[in-house]
Order: sequence, then C-alpha cells, then structure tokens
Amino acid sequence: MSAILSYRAHARAVAALGLPLIGGHVAQYAIGLGDTIMLGWYGVAELAAISLASSLFFTIFLLGCGFAWAVMPMVAASAAADDETAVRRTTRMGLWLSTIYAMLALPAMIWSESILVALGQTAAVARLGADYLQLAGFGLLPALLVMVLKSYLAALERSQVVFWITVFAAGVNAVANYALIFGHWGMPELGIRGAAIGSIFTHCLSLAAAVGYAVLVLPEHSLFQRLWRPDWDMFGKVLRLGVPIGLTVLSEVTMFSGSAVMMGWLGTETLAAHGVVITVSGATFMVHMGLSNAGTIRAGQSYGRSDRGNLARGAVVVLVMSMAMALATTAVFLLAPEMLMSLFLDRDADTRAAILAIGVGLFAVAGLFQLADGAQAIATGLLRGVQDTGVPMLIAAMAYWGIGIPASYILGFPFGFGGVGVWAGLVLGLAAAGVLLMWRFWTFGMSRIPAHA
Repeated sequence: MSAILSYRAHARAVAALGLPLIGGHVAQYAIGLGDTIMLGWYGVAELAAISLASSLFFTIFLLGCGFAWAVMPMVAASAAADDETAVRRTTRMGLWLSTIYAMLALPAMIWSESILVALGQTAAVARLGADYLQLAGFGLLPALLVMVLKSYLAALERSQVVFWITVFAAGVNAVANYALIFGHWGMPELGIRGAAIGSIFTHCLSLAAAVGYAVLVLPEHSLFQRLWRPDWDMFGKVLRLGVPIGLTVLSEVTMFSGSAVMMGWLGTETLAAHGVVITVSGATFMVHMGLSNAGTIRAGQSYGRSDRGNLARGAVVVLVMSMAMALATTAVFLLAPEMLMSLFLDRDADTRAAILAIGVGLFAVAGLFQLADGAQAIATGLLRGVQDTGVPMLIAAMAYWGIGIPASYILGFPFGFGGVGVWAGLVLGLAAAGVLLMWRFWTFGMSRIPAHA
C-alpha cells in the first residue's frame, strides 16, 4: 500500500505534470487560433466560414481522439504496475484504431459543402467552409496519430516532451499560415485554403517529431516493430474504453457545433462574434484540459496501484486548481471583453462595431461558462483515470443534448435573447454535466478501488 501524500505534495505533482500539459494544449489550440486570427484579418466572410468549418473538423477529430484518450489511463495504470508489455500493446492498438477511424471519416470532409448547406448555412459560407475542410481532412490521420503518441508520452510523465513538440508545431503553423493565407515570401495567396495546407504540414511535422522521440528515447517499448501484427485482445480493450470517451466528447462538441449553426441563423456578424468568443474561451479551457489530463494520469496511477487514499486527495487538488483558474478567466472576460474582441478584427471593417457589440454580451455569459466547463472536464478526466466511461457517456449525452441544445434554442429564439440566449443554454448543459459527473466520480468512481486499499 502506498503512503498517503499530503495535499501540498499532490499539488506539486499535479503542477509538475499538468503545467507542460496545459502549455501543450494551449500550443495545440494556437494552431486553430492562428487560423482564426489570420482569417479574421483576411476577411469577415472567411472568419465566419472558419468558425463553422473548424467546428465540423473538431467534431470529427475529437470523436476520433477517444482512442488516444483511452491510451492515457491504460498506459498510466500499466506503467504504475511495471507492465511494459501492456504499455506497448495499448499504444499500438491506439494507433491502429485511430488510423481506421481517420479513413472512415475522410468522406465527411470531402463532401462537407453538402453537410453545411443541409445545416442551414448560406451557400457562400458553406462553399468557403468546404474549401477549408476538403484539404484539412487529409491532415486528420497524422493529427490523430500524434494524439495517441502524446497520450502515451504524457502517461509516462514525459509531459515536457509533449509540450515542446506542440510548441514547435504551433510556430510552424503560424509561419505557414502567414505565408499561404496572405501570399507572403513568394507564396501564392490562397486565403482559407492556405490555412488548411498549413495545418496539414504542421500535423505531419508533429508526427515525425513524436515518432522520432519514441524510437530514439524509448526503444525498450519497440512501438513500431511489427506494428502490422494485430493484437485483438488489446484492440478490444482500447475500443471498449475509447468509443464511450469519443462519444462523450462528441456529445459536448456537437452541442458547441449546434450552437455555431444556430448563431449562423442569426447572421454573419453574430456568427463571427461567436467564432471569436468561442476561440478565446477554448484557449482558456485548455488549462482545464491540461489539469483534466493530469487528473487522468494521476488517477490512473492510483488505480493501477489500488491506492484509494491518494486517488481522493489528488482529485480534490486538481478540482481546486481548475476552479481557481476559472475564477481568474471569468474576471478577465468581464473586465476586458472589447480588448479581447479587437485582437481578431480588422480596424477598418464596416461590421467591426456590430461584431464588437455582440461579442461583449457573449463574453459576459462566457464567464459562467468557464466555471461549468471546468467542473465537467475535471470530473470526466478523473472518471477516465479509473476507466469508467460508459455511464459518463450517457450522462454527457443527457446533459448536452437533453438540456444544453434545447435550452440554447428556446432561450435564443422563442424567448428572443439571440446569441446571449444560445450561450446561456450552453452554460445550463455544462453545469448539469458537471454536477452529475462529479457525483458519479465521488460515488461510483471511488468505489472502483476497495476501501481497505
């Protein structure tokens, strides 16, 4: 039985593991953020289109990330139990499943224009969005494989490597975007297509860096030797854990994608303002994602060692850290919304004033959004750590689609609150998920380890 660590010791451990993961998530998000900022400078139509197209891309991408996120707690538990064979087998099958998923998902990217039109978007926005997705879809496979390898490395507490790989990728993406969107340094001016090409290039370089590190620094795991050989037992285990994780994420992401569709019904300026606010909120949410991942790994380690005492203390620490960050970002959203909006808008655009006015109202609601979203992210991460994903999937579906989407529609349209109403509905869905998932962890999740352990 492991010694019970103090709360201070848990905080130090979570910070050492979580800070690089947070930095990695922020850098990863900067890839999409760079697309949004530069296309906002390029034109309002392109800003609206990338807001919509990126919502669809990340819906598909994050569903596939379920297999990468399944790798994280499984590798953490196996490493804690000193089972290197299971570490290798888990990671390999995560790569297999991600490859299969990417091939199945590519047609949705290629025929995305029809999907966007069917969702009620204007022909012009749907065409621009499809211009991005038809190219960006070919970056889905390397992006998913990178996520599996990052999960593998993070679970082995090599989160600093994850951070530096992602920072490198974000820098490359920014340079590629600047050259290809605007046509600088002798490159053709490709607009929204340039952003897609830059993202593909970035994902491929990231994959090369992650593979190189795994081969050179961790040769004992032999990840890529005989990678073609199936391991159906472990394939099934990763599949059974990963599909509920992916569907849980899908429930949340499609709630946000649904909100983007509703904002599109309210007009191009409203959709553009939504794109800015959701981008900034998403950037700050990366802190909660990093802490959630740290919670998953620490909980997975406790689960692998049957260490209930440290599981409970670690959970308290990561939750308190997340709530402190949520309060800090809420204050910024309430005190400086116009400054944040101005980062994304051309000073000379005719629609600047209208987009600013809409965005200020959305940022006010986004403060509440941070608190609710942080709570559900931490609870979800802890439940993954103890490999409980089935019931959390059902809770997420109920909260996001049973509460969030209906409330967004009712508040936004019949009640006439517009974009602010749509966002208020999102808050209600996230809050319901946060409460129910926390209850699930502290009741069932803790019981996954016997009380005497």
